[in-house]
Amino acid sequence: MNELTQRIIACAIAVHRALGPGLLESASLQCLVIELRKAGLEVVCDVELPIVYCGVRVDCAVATILPVHEAQLLTYLRLTGKPIGLLLNFNVTLMKDGIVRLINTPETR
Repeated sequence: MNELTQRIIACAIAVHRALGPGLLESASLQCLVIELRKAGLEVVCDVELPIVYCGVRVDCAVATILPVHEAQLLTYLRLTGKPIGLLLNFNVTLMKDGIVRLINTPETR
C-alpha cells in the first residue's frame, strides 16, 4: 500500500507542478487520471457513493480539506472495505500541503 500511495502522490505532485493551484476540481482530476495511467496504474473515475438525505442527493466540492473530510473518507473506506485512501487538494501552493493519507484500521471502524 505504501508503494501505491507513493506512486499516486508522485503523480499528483507532477500535475500540480505542471499546472499549479487554482484549477477546477474536474480539470485537476482529468489531468491526474492522465498522469496515473501514464504511470501504469488502473484508474476508475467517478465511482458513485451517493449521499442521500431526506430523499435528496447531496453533492459538493470543497476548497480546503477539513477534519470532516477526513472523517468522510474513513467512512467511505469502511463502507467499501478499501484499506487506504487519499484526499488530494490541488488548490495549494505546494502539493505536499494538500495531501492527506488515511488507513482503514480496526480503530477507525
